[in-house]
Amino acid sequence: MTHINGDYSDITQEIKILAQKMAANSIIDTELYRKHDVKRGLRDLDGKGVLTGLTDISTIKQNKMVDGKLVPCEGELYYRGYNVKDIIKGISQDNRFGFEEVTYLLFFGEMPNAQELNSFKELLVQYRTLPQNFVRDVILKAPSEDMMNSIARSVLTLFCYDKNPNDTSINNVLRQCIQLVSVFPLLSVYGYHAYNHYLRDKSLYIHRADPSMSTAEVILSLLRPDRKYTPLEAKVLDMALILHMEHGGGNNSTFTTHVVTSSGTDTYSTMAAALASLKGPKHGGANVKVYYMFEDLKKHVSDWTDDEAVTDYLEKLLDKQAFDQKGLIYGMGHAVYTISDPRQQILKGSVQKLAEAEGYEDEFKLYEKVERLAPEVIGRKRKIYKGVAANVDFYSGLLYSMLNIPCELYTPLFATARIAGWSAHRMEELINAGKIIRPAYMSISKEKNYVPLENR
Repeated sequence: MTHINGDYSDITQEIKILAQKMAANSIIDTELYRKHDVKRGLRDLDGKGVLTGLTDISTIKQNKMVDGKLVPCEGELYYRGYNVKDIIKGISQDNRFGFEEVTYLLFFGEMPNAQELNSFKELLVQYRTLPQNFVRDVILKAPSEDMMNSIARSVLTLFCYDKNPNDTSINNVLRQCIQLVSVFPLLSVYGYHAYNHYLRDKSLYIHRADPSMSTAEVILSLLRPDRKYTPLEAKVLDMALILHMEHGGGNNSTFTTHVVTSSGTDTYSTMAAALASLKGPKHGGANVKVYYMFEDLKKHVSDWTDDEAVTDYLEKLLDKQAFDQKGLIYGMGHAVYTISDPRQQILKGSVQKLAEAEGYEDEFKLYEKVERLAPEVIGRKRKIYKGVAANVDFYSGLLYSMLNIPCELYTPLFATARIAGWSAHRMEELINAGKIIRPAYMSISKEKNYVPLENR
């Protein structure tokens, strides 16, 4: 088979036949998982995770003890012991931006005072620059329609510009992590502009980051041709970034960070692996799926106020007859939370304010309706072992659309926030110098006698 100019996009009949053979010889009887008590997804049937590590960075509360029994409760999320609701409330009351302050908290385990916060902000600004010609030679030279892959490529390429890329001392890793937190907005937005220009034939805008701006302001300023935004837009985006920064050590991308870090590899490889995990539609990519699911709903349901029509669409989703035929209602349910996701509750209030300010009241009411009806539909049509509630991805797509942020940047914005959490977990793993993470897999293959080639 000959490929010209590196084009490997074609799938030949030979490949299809080989794929069928591979699939046929790779099926594992699901009964064996129950027989050997395998914790698929490292979780029990009731959703309780298998304990694989300890962390002091964040705490997720989804159960409480009542009469000696553990029962589900309203979800709570704590960063370094501080309730996220209290953090955001305090920042909102002071009418300021908080992403940088919470990054400091996640990194160093305590709230900064005014002097410490100003010094840390100055450090972030100092590192908010890319190597000379990096944008031209790396980002613009190979644009991609997939921003997550574009960011991962940029992160791996930054390894080549680092004088001590493989040094895993805490001093060096802290420096690398601060730099990555600082430049992720640039990697994300510049990657989008390259795609928008070279692959969609739109105008190209490459603005420089204003050192006086917060991370949320930098994102909006770099993204928009006129660099303009309202204070409400920037504050709501800042709040969304804070809610996405960290979520325990067990979520897929953060666990990936721990696993890869435990091997002793470099920071850039670790973060590229975390990005690959977050990209998946079952993880960070879910916010994009929610948005497109609602766009499909709008096409097929003319009356958004009709509960019956919306319920019928949701049932078709679960029956694999609507949208992407995956049988999922995106944005509903979470691996940990059963009654409520505290991030979603906080986000919903701000989304409502922005919807009222921007004229999206009808869309917001539609989201509320699906949030109310979906658990009922899922409860009727699925055998579930725990409650189902809307998660943080449910309203984030609507928020980003109201901010005129393109869908291609929804998951990259998640990454721009979560890089702070990944960094804190990487340093925690290195400081505590644990063993390389290597869970067990039971082999079910049978031993076979080797047969010479001519006798097969």
